[in-house]
Amino acid sequence: MTDTQQNNPDQNQKTTGNQTAQSAPVASKTANEQTSVQPNTNQAGTNQQSSSSASASKANPSPAQPAASQWQPPKRKWFVTAILVLVLMLGVLMILRAWKLPPFRNSMVSTDNAYVRGQTTIISPQVTGYVTKVYVQDFDDVKAGQPLIQIDDRIYKQKVAAAEAGIGLQDSSLANYEQNRRSKEATLAAREADIANAQAQLEKAQADMSRVNILVADGSLSLRERDQTRAALKQAQTGVAEAKAQYRVAQEDLKSTHVNKSGLKANVDNAHAQLGLAQIDLSNTVVRAPESGRLSEISVKNGQLVNAGTQLMFLVPARKWVVANFKEAQTANIRVGQPAWFTVDALNGARVKGIVEKISPAAGSEFSAIKPDTTTGNFVKVPQRIAVRIRIDTSNDLFERLRPGMSVVVSIDTTKVKA
Repeated sequence: MTDTQQNNPDQNQKTTGNQTAQSAPVASKTANEQTSVQPNTNQAGTNQQSSSSASASKANPSPAQPAASQWQPPKRKWFVTAILVLVLMLGVLMILRAWKLPPFRNSMVSTDNAYVRGQTTIISPQVTGYVTKVYVQDFDDVKAGQPLIQIDDRIYKQKVAAAEAGIGLQDSSLANYEQNRRSKEATLAAREADIANAQAQLEKAQADMSRVNILVADGSLSLRERDQTRAALKQAQTGVAEAKAQYRVAQEDLKSTHVNKSGLKANVDNAHAQLGLAQIDLSNTVVRAPESGRLSEISVKNGQLVNAGTQLMFLVPARKWVVANFKEAQTANIRVGQPAWFTVDALNGARVKGIVEKISPAAGSEFSAIKPDTTTGNFVKVPQRIAVRIRIDTSNDLFERLRPGMSVVVSIDTTKVKA
């Protein structure tokens, strides 16, 4: 202790001065306070020793506690570091969520490769002619059978009249056939009667010849009379043969008449068919809506010449559905009847419910006209898409606002199956 005080005389003087300054006010207090001067004096000694120890420490610094370990970084730098770590953690969580990795993996499958579909019908005329009247306007709602376009029908009315006249002509030919047939049948009957008459004459001649032969044998008749009777017999035989020949001719005539009957009936049927076609063409001069729906923009004008099959407009019926093209890995648990919903871009992301109705029997690449060649050495595996048809809930108020071709984002809950 003495060596330390000698080495630091200035520090000791300072400490003693402090003790003297503290003793002055104490002496002016009461006697009870004066009795406490002694402990203060001891405390001053203790402070003096502590000061001496601190001076010794400054003179000989310890190598185990360097001066650099006493520095502390600013608190603001620690705050910035914490913010950076938090941002990094949020980024990692967002990546895990985007890729559906744990702990964000769930049973929902989604795709934005989905569109609203509808059975769009092309309206085209079935006959050629000039348009005389357009009954509808762009985007009109129409009912099934409602007239849309009128085509000039004068030519087609004349075709109907010509077909009707053709039927009359063929009916007349058929009537003539019937009359001719009856005449042929009467002729055949007459020829049959001729055969009977000739046969009777032959039998009479044969009987006469038998009697003549008996009379000639007994000398009652001459040979001349026998020769005359024999000639009559031959004539009767010839008459029978001729009658039979005439009968066969009449039969053939009647058969030919029956053959003509088939042709005449075919002509009558053809005439009726021509009339039916003419009437169909006449009715097709009025282009009608095949079913109820809404029309597209109309591209036909009054006075325009349109040919059969010319595209005039489109008709979009009320039936709508959604086709979502999922990656093949997403379809592992998709089943018919599972609940689904989709958001519509054109309706500010409005959400509409639906149900999985059908699943495509093959990937989309199988239906393409040109299929990719996977037999080459430059093979690159590309995830295939499988179409899933979603039936839309028609009770939703947004159903009427959906339009075929709208882009949607479809989600399917693969853990549930509706009965």
